[in-house]
Amino acid sequence: MLDMNGDISITVVCDNNPCKEGLETAWGFSAFIVGAEKTILFDADGDGSILLGNMEKLAIDPQGVDLVVLSHVHGDHTGGLDGFLEKNSKITVYLLKSFPTKSKDNVQAYGAKTVEVEQSLKICENVYSTGQLGRLIKEQALIVRTERGLVLITGCAHPGIVKIVNAAKDFLKDDILLVMGGFHLEWATRGKVEKVISAFRDAGVRYVGPCHCSGDKARRLFEKHFGENYINVGAGKVIDIADLR
Repeated sequence: MLDMNGDISITVVCDNNPCKEGLETAWGFSAFIVGAEKTILFDADGDGSILLGNMEKLAIDPQGVDLVVLSHVHGDHTGGLDGFLEKNSKITVYLLKSFPTKSKDNVQAYGAKTVEVEQSLKICENVYSTGQLGRLIKEQALIVRTERGLVLITGCAHPGIVKIVNAAKDFLKDDILLVMGGFHLEWATRGKVEKVISAFRDAGVRYVGPCHCSGDKARRLFEKHFGENYINVGAGKVIDIADLR
């Protein structure tokens, strides 16, 4: 079971924003979560060599991963999966039911198990999927329950980051400590970003860590409004939940 003292740690393995020197950055996203019942890789970047190279530099052993959760089907979140499965196929991959059959068959061909996600569900103790959200581009986000509140990790937030936040709150009936990942605000106007920030405030979100497809404008605005509760996320960033008050 998860130690509810908040000993969850999230390492951003891949992102297009830099954080730690020596890591390769490219358009994509992947995060490694430890401290829960299972160790989890959320998304697999767009390139297996970058994913595995950054994992090696961060001293993350692919063999130490129990589960992979894929937010959505786009290549910048799934492209590195084959390379990863060549290193560790003794895992379960949580992917959306709407993924092409070819994608599911490919994972199983490596010997990995697949779980097709449609409704919100429990992945392991205190770790959940929001379930398949959105209409045109379907997506799931990962939720980790801690004693300080929910940690929500998004891939690209195609269904709308506010909708995902509200879905997580509605599902687990708890406060949100941190929202991090891609917010899909790269091309959003300042007005739209500020509406999202206002909605985060209304939802009681305490910390934010926008990265990937969030865009520099949105990142600056979130930093302006959240101040010391803004987390600068990029490749190599480690977030220890125990440090968030």
